[in-house]
Amino acid sequence: MSIGTTHSLEVPYLSHDLVNDRIRTLHREAEEQRLIASVQRVQRARRQVQRANERLRRALSRQV
Repeated sequence: MSIGTTHSLEVPYLSHDLVNDRIRTLHREAEEQRLIASVQRVQRARRQVQRANERLRRALSRQV
């Protein structure tokens, strides 16, 4: 009888641990997605700066 009782007491803890592990995984994945989005924004901004610099360089070369 103690085996069944012990097993039934462990199941809620196991379930709780699985839920907590899933929550941690979701938080980690969300953080990864935020980092990816941040890197993409930086890359996009760099490309915009490069294009603006190119336009400025062309405009200045026409003035000389």
